Amino acid sequence: MKKFLLLLTLSMLFIGGSVEAIPIPLRGVVEGFYGTPWTFEDRADIIDFCRQNNLNAYIYAPKDDPYHRDKWRTPYPADKLAELRQLVAVAKRNNVRFIFAVSPGLDLNYKSDEDFRLLIRKLDTMYDLGVRDFAIFFDDLKDAKGNHHESGKAQAEFLNRVQKNLRGKYKDVAPLITVPTEYFYLDMVKGDKVKSYTRDFAETLDPRIVVLYTGRGVVCDGITDKELAEVNKLFGREVGIWWNYPVNDYSLTPDGNRNVKLALGAIEKLPTAKMTAIFFNPMEQVQMSKIALATGAIYANNPATYDETQAWDKVLREQFGALAPAMKIFAEHSQHMENSWAKVGAPDAMEFATAAQNLIYDVGKKSFLDFAPLEQKINETERAVNLLLRRLPKKYLDECKPQLEQLKRIVNADRVALESLKKGQLDPTLKILREEITANEKQAIISEESARKFIDDVIKFFDAQDKSSRKRK
Repeated sequence: MKKFLLLLTLSMLFIGGSVEAIPIPLRGVVEGFYGTPWTFEDRADIIDFCRQNNLNAYIYAPKDDPYHRDKWRTPYPADKLAELRQLVAVAKRNNVRFIFAVSPGLDLNYKSDEDFRLLIRKLDTMYDLGVRDFAIFFDDLKDAKGNHHESGKAQAEFLNRVQKNLRGKYKDVAPLITVPTEYFYLDMVKGDKVKSYTRDFAETLDPRIVVLYTGRGVVCDGITDKELAEVNKLFGREVGIWWNYPVNDYSLTPDGNRNVKLALGAIEKLPTAKMTAIFFNPMEQVQMSKIALATGAIYANNPATYDETQAWDKVLREQFGALAPAMKIFAEHSQHMENSWAKVGAPDAMEFATAAQNLIYDVGKKSFLDFAPLEQKINETERAVNLLLRRLPKKYLDECKPQLEQLKRIVNADRVALESLKKGQLDPTLKILREEITANEKQAIISEESARKFIDDVIKFFDAQDKSSRKRK
C-alpha cells in the first residue's frame, strides 16, 4: 500500500515529464542587515529584481534605520515618509508585497498602553501609505553576556493585541510576521527540553501569525527537513525561514571594519519540505548580493528540484554574460563565510585548494613534483581578476574592487610561492608580499582557506626546513 501511494504521489508530481513547480508561498528579500541601509534607488532596484525572479515579497527592516529600531516610537519625518510612499508604489507596480517591519524590543514595555498606541500609530501611518503587510521583530535582544530577559508570554500577547487591532480595523491586512527573541533552534532548547521563553511564546501566539527562524544557529550550514519539522512541531505551525546568506555584516576585522568578505556563492542545503515563507538576508552590497539572491529565487520557486550548481551557473551567465567565466572564478574564492559562531556557504575554490594541498603534501615525499595543476589555477585566476578589473561594469566594481585587488595580490604571491617550491628555496619577497596582503585584510578578505592559505603553507614549509637544518648543525 505504501509503495502504491508513493507511486501515486510521484505520478501526480510529474506533468509532461517534468516535476511540477511548487513555490514557497511567501518568498523574498529581507533588508535586515546591520550597517549602512540601502538607498531608495537600491530598494527600488531590488524590488524590480524580485519581480524578475518571481520573488513576491520584500521586508523593510534595516537594523540601522533609527525609526525602525532604536527610535521606533518616533514618527518618520516627512521626507522619509514620502520616500516610503514611493517605495510602496514601486512594490505595487511590481506585484511585490511590501512588508513594513518594526523592531521595538530594545525598550518596549509590553504592558504599556502608551507604547502600544505609539506602535499602532506608526503602523497606521504605513497603512495610509499603502502598506498591507506588517512585521514585528524581537531578535537580537541579548545583553553582553548573551542573556535575554524577555517574557515569551508577554511578547506573544503583545503581538496578538497588535494583530487583533490591525485586522479589526483593516480587512485587507495580512497576518503579522514575527521573529522571536530565541530565533534559532539551539537557543530554543536546553538539552532535550524547550526553554520557558520559547514554550510560552509558542503556546500563547495567535496561530495565524507567521514565525521566522534562522536554523540551528544564527548563521548555520543548512537546514534539513527533519530540523524544520522539529521547529514546526515546537511552534504548532509551519514556520518560515530567515536565511542569513549572503548577508556579511558579521564579517568583521578585529578593529570593527564591516563587510570585508563578500558572499558570492549559491544558496544551498535548505529544506525540500513544505514551508510557509523564506526570506534571504542580503549584503549591504546590493549588486553583489544578487548572485546568491537569484539562486535563492530558483530554490524558493521549486525547492524539490533545486540544484545549487546548475542554479549558480545559470545566474552567473544571466547576470554577467561574457564575463561569467571570469566572475565564476572570482566568486569561487568568496563563497564560504565562517567565524567563531557562524558557518555557511560552500568551501572557497576547492580545486585550487586541492591542487595546493596536494603539492605541499608531496614536497619532500616524491622525487617528481607535478606543479602543473596549481600553476594552471594560478594563471586562470590571475587572468580572471585582470579581466574583471578592466571590464566589470562600475555598479559591480564599486562593490567588489577591494576584494578583486586583494585576490590579485594573493595570486601574485602564490606564483612566487610556487616558484620557491620549484627552486627548493624560499624567495624572500614572499614574506614581504604576505605582509602587504595582511595589511589589506582590513579592507578585504578572500580565499582564506585556499589561495591565501597556500602562501602561509609554503612559508611554514621552508621555515620548518631551516629550523631542522639549524638543529642538525
